[in-house]
Amino acid sequence: MLDLKYVCENIEEVEKRLSARGGGLSLAPLIGMNRQRKEVITLHDNLRHEQRNLSSIFKEKGADKAELENLRGRLKAISEEIAELAERQREIEKNIEDFLLYVPNIPHQTVPPGASSEDNMELRKIGEPPDFSFKPLEHFEIGERLGILDFETAGKISGSRFVLYKGDGARLERALTNFMLDIHTELHGYTEVLPPFLVNENSMIGTGQLPKFAEEAFKTDGFYLIPTAEVPVTNMFRDVIFEAEELPRKFCAYSACFRREAGSHGKDVRGMTRVHQFQKVELVKFVRPENSYDEHESLAMDAEEVLKRLNLHYRVVSLCTGDLGFSAARCYDIEVWLPGQNTYREISSCSNFEDFQARRINARFRPARGEKPRYVHTLNGSGLAIGRTIIAILENYQLPDGGVEIPNALRPYMGNKSVIEPVV
Repeated sequence: MLDLKYVCENIEEVEKRLSARGGGLSLAPLIGMNRQRKEVITLHDNLRHEQRNLSSIFKEKGADKAELENLRGRLKAISEEIAELAERQREIEKNIEDFLLYVPNIPHQTVPPGASSEDNMELRKIGEPPDFSFKPLEHFEIGERLGILDFETAGKISGSRFVLYKGDGARLERALTNFMLDIHTELHGYTEVLPPFLVNENSMIGTGQLPKFAEEAFKTDGFYLIPTAEVPVTNMFRDVIFEAEELPRKFCAYSACFRREAGSHGKDVRGMTRVHQFQKVELVKFVRPENSYDEHESLAMDAEEVLKRLNLHYRVVSLCTGDLGFSAARCYDIEVWLPGQNTYREISSCSNFEDFQARRINARFRPARGEKPRYVHTLNGSGLAIGRTIIAILENYQLPDGGVEIPNALRPYMGNKSVIEPVV
């Protein structure tokens, strides 16, 4: 959520920077509501001043009986007016909050301008794509031939956009989970947590999923199935004040993730590139504002380390203003090369939200003893999306006979197995 005071004092700049996202959002209603709020507050304060003055006169009892009755009547009327104004102020502030909940974050000055993903800026490429002596297959073809991915049975159990892992497929998923958690806890110093996979409405509002993206969420009995572990982990510190020396705080979490994929009809209908349930290891940081962009760079490097150890070719792009996520001030996408699809695919998004989420969850820190608390900056990134990492391994490590070589870094997690052999 944006800072109301900052928006109102810098309305032209804010509208200009938000317009770079596309959509032509007008903040005029917000300015009008804030003006009404100030007028109500002024009336309220004037009445409170009059109430105090009349109360002191009434207490002195220097007036005659008729005057005291008039004072009593006026004080009663003032009390009623004050109560009405207080209720009006609450209504206006609720309307302001509801409006702000639909306003996206302001893009950072370093975000490249652009209208769509085609305008994203490539920052770096790491490694080289594999050179095959045969036409590489896509992951679903490989997985089905190996008997480790079963889309037909998953469809019978649940419907479209689900996958059933079997045998070495399930073991590979588990291996990647442990591999990623070990890297981030042992090498990068993140604290591992295992959060609930169901959260309340306030938690979804806190990280920006609601109300804007309600159509993307699965809801049941008043709970929401999490679209990412970012939601519960970030909300661990709702209404918390950190001491300055506690920051940065870094957490990693494995979770299942659930998304409706609304609006993706016809996209990636085969395989598991875009499914309703998938697993991820998520990285979340709480940092001081002055350090947040350095922390953003290191967050991306932490996620990249997984791909480097798996020896997978990838690139990092900075999302342009038109492709930037709702809550992000800046976002880097890490895109892995998929030879079966002959393209790069996002495998991690690393975002700096600045204080956008912190204002929603009221997460602050005290810069020094006795100083007024300030909002922290929050960051998050996939470290990595496990299903898409499996896609990358199957397509990049496929063998001419239909088998798949297991990356060296994963073999200790796979019982030292080196190859997933084709079914005879």
